[in-house]
Amino acid sequence: MKTLHQSPTDPDFVQNPYPFYARARAAGPLYLWAEYGMVAAFDHASVAALLRDRRFGREPLTPLTGPDHLAPWLMVERHSLLEAEPPRHTRLRALVMRAFTSRAIADLAPGIEALCHRLIDDFPAGEVDLLSAYCTQVPVITICRLLGVPETMALRLLDWSHAMVAMYQAGRSRVTEEAAAHASAEFSAFLRGYIDSRRRTPGDDLITQLIAAEEQGERLSPDELIATCILLLNAGHEATVHALGNGIRTLLATGTGPEWLAPARIDATIEELLRFDPPLHMFTRYAYAEAEIAGHIFRRGDQVALLLGAANRDPALWPDPDRFDPARPIQTNTSFGGGLHFCVGAPLARLEMRLALPILFDRCPHLCLAEPPAFSNSYHFHGLSALRVHPA
Repeated sequence: MKTLHQSPTDPDFVQNPYPFYARARAAGPLYLWAEYGMVAAFDHASVAALLRDRRFGREPLTPLTGPDHLAPWLMVERHSLLEAEPPRHTRLRALVMRAFTSRAIADLAPGIEALCHRLIDDFPAGEVDLLSAYCTQVPVITICRLLGVPETMALRLLDWSHAMVAMYQAGRSRVTEEAAAHASAEFSAFLRGYIDSRRRTPGDDLITQLIAAEEQGERLSPDELIATCILLLNAGHEATVHALGNGIRTLLATGTGPEWLAPARIDATIEELLRFDPPLHMFTRYAYAEAEIAGHIFRRGDQVALLLGAANRDPALWPDPDRFDPARPIQTNTSFGGGLHFCVGAPLARLEMRLALPILFDRCPHLCLAEPPAFSNSYHFHGLSALRVHPA
């Protein structure tokens, strides 16, 4: 197998990884990515197949271990739905799906609409950083409401989340690990106290539902309850923040008019935004058995990187894939994963985009970039460090 070299922290790659993806994909579906030390899949067919192949999964074959200073973070990871496989995954996901029914998501719409208008009302005069003032606030406050966590905790939750999620980014250091462990310990302690208060005073929220499931003997342990709440709070906003930020950047940079955000067209526009510049570019799997994919034989325990951002620009499925075209017929992209681990919050993320984008461009019809936005050095996530605009 051929080997590719590309530092995930190289500034040119961080700002635009797509030329590298195109070169890799054109030469073959699978390569050894030297900097990660694992085989990587770049084309849509291979990525989609690996997402759905039950010979591959997220849960490590040996218990997750690490140095003592990482103990609080490792405790959360060991009990996370994201790192689980059946039967544990089946049980945890079934409980979480109680909050993500179509009706439950639809019921959030009026509150999201009102939130979007309030945030725009609060924009300062002159320049505004939409990433912090709008793109971050919409999903983090919405997920707080869904779980029942006080909205006043939103900024604290963001700090904890950013510290924990940094563990998945390239260039992880001892400082990163200590910050993640500290955030994990504080986040877990907060949730233990909050769960105790919810036991005494139940509410109409997901945390109360998960507590009830635990008490009714559905084998949700206290550690699983805490890890599930942390995952939902982290994953419930991290991807949507950058889906909104990347999407607004794309709409402004391409001069896409507000007519593409009209009710009859917006669903196709959102899918094209998610395809064109998704917030998550890499997801990994372990091989649980020997398997041959695209001519390569994976051995039990091998890890494989699925390049979601590369798969979304595969010309075999999308003609002229580097062009943003909201008129494209909708084709299933890989931005929310697939198979058993398809993102449970995808319907909520799409709803937030469906509401937040038209409201923003309707309220700010002369919205324009104040400076060229730059992407943060956070691969395998792909999101802006700021999005400074003139709203009026």
